[in-house]
Amino acid sequence: MKLLEGKVAIITGASRGIGKGIAETFAANGADLAFTYLSSDEKAKALADELSKNGTKVLPVKSNAAKMEDAEALVNKVVEEFGRVDVVVNNAGITRDNLLMRLTEEAWDEVIETNLKSVFNLTKAVQRTMLKQRSGSLIHMSSVVGVKGNAGQANYAASKAGIIGFSKSVALELGSRNIRSNVIAPGFIETEMTGKLDEKTVQGWRDAIPLKRGGSPEDVANLALFLASDLSAYITGQVINVDGGMLT
Repeated sequence: MKLLEGKVAIITGASRGIGKGIAETFAANGADLAFTYLSSDEKAKALADELSKNGTKVLPVKSNAAKMEDAEALVNKVVEEFGRVDVVVNNAGITRDNLLMRLTEEAWDEVIETNLKSVFNLTKAVQRTMLKQRSGSLIHMSSVVGVKGNAGQANYAASKAGIIGFSKSVALELGSRNIRSNVIAPGFIETEMTGKLDEKTVQGWRDAIPLKRGGSPEDVANLALFLASDLSAYITGQVINVDGGMLT
């Protein structure tokens, strides 16, 4: 039996990178799923077609996770379509990096709303459904930057650290109803975005990692699969780094 057979998942920001990797892994392991995107209808349709090849039921939804009304509409749509929600992966995120002296209020607000408020929005919107079911797995995507900080990323680090505190609080609130809340903190993950960086810089990052390589979206997706499945039924309130030993 596939690990997520019979489960329904929502993944935000799944059109590329880590989110796409999680969507592909979940679909391969039997989950039906809805994923959100903001920009390209064409890319979203292509991903939905790819994911549904093996019989997976897939619902792409154009939705802004930073808006509460969009989060509520998303959950209502998924429940109407699938009847339940077993797993939520809060993956939507952006960066607007700059040193504090140059960081604008607009760049601060945009990152906090997209990265942190979106997690509040969707978790609150799905809470009622999971409480009725008396089950659910909430998986929130943070970053090693949210654990240790990083120069030039005060807004991003604050948003990712906030996710950790939020998740631990939710784990305490909802644990008695068999709803689990955990955080994944990726390190240097090689995606389309990192592919645009200078190779010498990227190699320098690789050399500083104990495992001597960047991670892949699949490395993160495999942990998300574990946390979404019943294999992790006694795990909640945790922050798990996927960083090749970067923070060791």
